[in-house]
Parts: sequence; structure tokens; C-alpha cells
Amino acid sequence: MYKGDIITDLRIEHRSGDRYALAFGLSPKLKQRAFENAITTVYAMGGSTNMYLHLLAIAREAGVPITIERIQQVGERVPLIANLQPHGPYAMVSLHEIGGVPVVMKELLSAGLLHGDVMTVTGRTLAENLDAVPTLDRMAAQDIVRPVSRPFAPANNHISVLKGNLAPESCLLKLSGKTLEKGEFRGTAKVFESEADTMKAIRAGEIVPGTVVVVRNVGPVGGPGMPEMVMLTIQLQGRGLGEDVALITDGRFSGVSHGILIGHISPEAARGGPIAAVRDGDTIVIDPGRRTLNLEVSDAELSKRMADWRAPAAGRVRPGSVHDKYIRLVSSAHHGCVV
Repeated sequence: MYKGDIITDLRIEHRSGDRYALAFGLSPKLKQRAFENAITTVYAMGGSTNMYLHLLAIAREAGVPITIERIQQVGERVPLIANLQPHGPYAMVSLHEIGGVPVVMKELLSAGLLHGDVMTVTGRTLAENLDAVPTLDRMAAQDIVRPVSRPFAPANNHISVLKGNLAPESCLLKLSGKTLEKGEFRGTAKVFESEADTMKAIRAGEIVPGTVVVVRNVGPVGGPGMPEMVMLTIQLQGRGLGEDVALITDGRFSGVSHGILIGHISPEAARGGPIAAVRDGDTIVIDPGRRTLNLEVSDAELSKRMADWRAPAAGRVRPGSVHDKYIRLVSSAHHGCVV
């Protein structure tokens, strides 16, 4: 709270006027705009795919109609303007030293990419909060934040929502400013049922350029809990395979993940999603332009393979247990893994 405010019944009142903000009393339009501001800022900074899970879940609790498609629509118009790890050399402390996230937001607001009229927890609008923050042209020379007119990567080149016969609901592709020289990644599947088995194969030198590593049964139900596959991406990068090997999973990644990565594949394998039907040697095609993830087999072949599928949790989850209740109630990553 800033000086001059008082709090009464969750309402922030200004002694200088009658404006107020009630945490859950804002109009639906302003609530949605607040979420859009968060999406825009995350995309501009090269943030994590976990943002999708968090914002979908928070929006549900707040009663705001934010969907995975809406996050895509907002994010795809935002260029990458922060030169931060893992796609850049700087850590967050470097951004903090030049003014922090407000510096990024000031540039986005100046470019018309943020809603300045949204009320914030300070009792002031976003524009009012950023009023005293210097613009980039008034700051000392630095290479941590660039103008929207001269970004590190153009809009629609960070995180994208893809669909296809491997992800009928959705999945997330993270490129973090990179481009695929051929416009798509076409590779040969090598399938694993756990992170540990995948790690062994990478360390044994079994993963070669042109491979699409498939890690399944690690989603919200299969994990359980949708664990990060970050150590796998670090191993691939360390072996110089970041540009020649793709990794797709129904699990998730952390913010430090880097490479040609697809996570959050929905429905997940443990719920009978088509990723459960992938076999070693299959051809998988990732096409960022068309926003598709496809397995090059016919629908008939997919159906044939899934005919004998059985849920991996069958027989190892005690009926009535917390685990049992969780896997019955949790939604897919497409909806934010909410219950």
C-alpha cells in the first residue's frame, strides 16, 4: 500500500477522491484486462510455459473466462524484448539492477501493448504505477531490455499453442526466440515411459540428431502431478543436440528449459491420449507456422493401436485413496490441471 491509502472491507479508498478497487468487484472486462497484462508481460520477458497452468487455474478461481486459446491470442502479438536466460545471457538480478519488471512494463505500455486503465493492488491504475518509471531512451546504455520496435525476437516466436492428432486438445511449443530453418521439425520417434529411462538413453548416446524424444505417462494423472522434464533439456543442450533433437511430453518444463520443446500434451497418455499410441520409428512433425503436432499415421492405425490400451494406473491405485480421488478429478493441462 502507498501512503495515503486506508483499507476498509477489502476496499482501497483514496483520501483524495472517491475512486476505489474491490478485489473481486472489478468489472469482468477489467478483470480480463488484468490477466491480459500478465500474459503480455510474461511473453515479452520470455517466461515459462508454466504460466499457462497458473493463469488458467487462477482465472477459474476468479471467475474470469480466460482459455488457453485466449492466452495464445494475446501472447502471439508480443515481441521478445528481455534478454534473459535461458534464451539470453542475463539473469533476473541484472534486470532488477536497472529497474526490474516495471522497466519492461513501461516499454510495453508505451507501445500500446498493456491496458493502462486496469486497477492494481496499490489502489492506482497500472499507468499511474508506471508513471515515474523511466522510458528506455532515458536510461543508461544497456542490453537487457530492448524497445518493442527493435526486439530480440519478433512477435509469435516464443510459446505457441499447437493441436493435431497427437494433441487433440492442445500442447505448448516453446521456441524462445528461435526459428526452425525448414519451417518445421520432422523426426523419428524414440519413446520413453519415464524421465529416468530417458536420461539413461541420453547419457548412453542413444539420442541422435533427427530424433523426437517422446516422454509420456508423466502428465497430471500419469506423473502423478505433471513433473518437470527440465534435466532432460539440459542434457540435450549440453550435448549440442538442442537444435537437432525435439522433445515432446505430456509433462511440463521449467523456465530454464531451452530447445525444441513441446509439453502439456493433452489429453495425456494416462488418460488415453494419442501420445499413448506412438511407437519407436514413427515420424512426428512439428509445424509452428500451422501450429500443429502430428503423428504421420492414419486415423485407422491410431484407432487400432489404442484398441488395446489400458490405463497404466489400473491395479496400483487403492480405491478411495487421495491418489485415487486426485486422478479421477484432475483436469488436463488444457484446462490448467484444476479439480
